[in-house]
Amino acid sequence: MQDYPVFLYALYAWLALAIVTFPVLLTITAPYGRHTRQGFGPMINNTLGWIIMEFPSLAVFAALFIMGEPAKSPVNWIFFGIWVVHYAQRTFIFPLRQPNKHKQMPLLVAGSAIFFNLINATFNGFYLGTIEPIYTPEWLMDPRFIIGVLFVVSGFIINIQSDSILINLRKPDETGYKIPKGGMYRFVSCPNYLGEIMEWTGWAIATWSLPGLAFALWTAANLIPRALDNHRWYHSKFDDYPAERKAVIPYIV
Repeated sequence: MQDYPVFLYALYAWLALAIVTFPVLLTITAPYGRHTRQGFGPMINNTLGWIIMEFPSLAVFAALFIMGEPAKSPVNWIFFGIWVVHYAQRTFIFPLRQPNKHKQMPLLVAGSAIFFNLINATFNGFYLGTIEPIYTPEWLMDPRFIIGVLFVVSGFIINIQSDSILINLRKPDETGYKIPKGGMYRFVSCPNYLGEIMEWTGWAIATWSLPGLAFALWTAANLIPRALDNHRWYHSKFDDYPAERKAVIPYIV
């Protein structure tokens, strides 16, 4: 990356911002999901908001990767496939599976997510499409690639399973909140967040890259505070909430 100094310095700044942002988010409850509330500006449909805020990650990454002039190795295309599968699911499948199609979210939340996704997709797409287009076939047998992909796949499965448990928690004629059970909910309040943290930690290991590391740090900085908020909410809402559950990392946090 030394041949791209602007990219490198911007990436260092992005990494530093993730570290600074983490303690700030520990003091702020983001106003979406069960924490949605008025006072944060105009509201938009939650399903539409999810689609428009996740789509930049899919489109920008794919465009930068494909338009990068150097020829791509098969390993690069594996990374491309991992990213596209994840974000196709997050952009279209996940929001369209939500049972409450009338739920709202602040436009400010969607705008913030668009900003993050544009920057994150730019760093990772440009890196894999232009700066580091050649991972040799030997990389497939490297322990970093193997461990990283195992983390990605495991996290993806945990994420999908946990989302499905939440989506199917209530019958069509039911309202209100319930305590989710099964899967990794036996151990943590937010296994969907655990799955996503695992995915992008695995991505950082498998790509062994600064953009990957930045994404992993940002994911943890965003989702750990969110998980702690949800964990406290569950305990305040349900007197019989399982005391042994942690917020996001089993037996630890």
